[in-house]
Amino acid sequence: MKFDSYHPLINLIYFVASIAFIVSINHPVYVLIAYICMFIYSIKVNGPKQLILNFLLAILTVAYVWYYSFYTHFGITAISTNFIGNNITIESILFGAIRALKIAALVMNLSCLVSIFSTDKIIYLFGRVSPKLSLFISIIVRAVPRFINQFKKINISRCEIGKGIGQGNLLRRFLNFCSVLSIAITWALENFIESAASMKCRGYSLKGRTAYSIYRFDNRDRGVVFSFSLFLIAMFSAISLKQTYFIFDPYIETTAITGISYFFYAIYFIFLLLPFVLQIYAEHKFSRIS
Repeated sequence: MKFDSYHPLINLIYFVASIAFIVSINHPVYVLIAYICMFIYSIKVNGPKQLILNFLLAILTVAYVWYYSFYTHFGITAISTNFIGNNITIESILFGAIRALKIAALVMNLSCLVSIFSTDKIIYLFGRVSPKLSLFISIIVRAVPRFINQFKKINISRCEIGKGIGQGNLLRRFLNFCSVLSIAITWALENFIESAASMKCRGYSLKGRTAYSIYRFDNRDRGVVFSFSLFLIAMFSAISLKQTYFIFDPYIETTAITGISYFFYAIYFIFLLLPFVLQIYAEHKFSRIS
């Protein structure tokens, strides 16, 4: 039912396109739409705990706008002066707000990406290009949590003899940390050697090796790809028609808002929230069946 149940290629298309639009478009309406959509979708993907991060990002956004407008001076529409006599302009305030909202939307988007893109999806996508690279990435991804877990085990063991990271004075704690880290690195190197020997025995270097996957591109995926294609064509049309045109220096200049502008706003809003809508629809359909 969730968006992560779709084919990895669909997940990749959505996140690559959404990140590209968030980063490249500076029009205030599009930026605000991206922020609202990512705020809603990130809560749906990560649960209520995401609210803490989102509200923290909102506070940091306001703080950044204040800082940027107070210490950056460009534009011709002055509304006030700071304590050293420099102008505070509408252009600098708006540009700071746009930049802060874009960063916040990007962070929320990446939080969704981390939750949806599991290790097996990454391995599948890279495996289509290079099975060897896919296997190498899988080893690295698997090694990181194992290294952290082993580091904790070593520290717990050394705590029993009074040589844990949190024991002793400051110098002793640093030396204990270095000892634990050295032991963990030695263990990791030995583990990599064993993994390399195992890979060689299983034909890692043979030609024609392919990556195993459980994913299948079905009609549901084809329908979503078709929808994404229409939305992307519409967005590229908006860019080509300068509907996303907006400059801040030395004065604010943008394309006039017309009826077609509202159409492109709606297209962008639906595109960013399409995974959210698909999940809500599937959950509703499933609840009616059950």
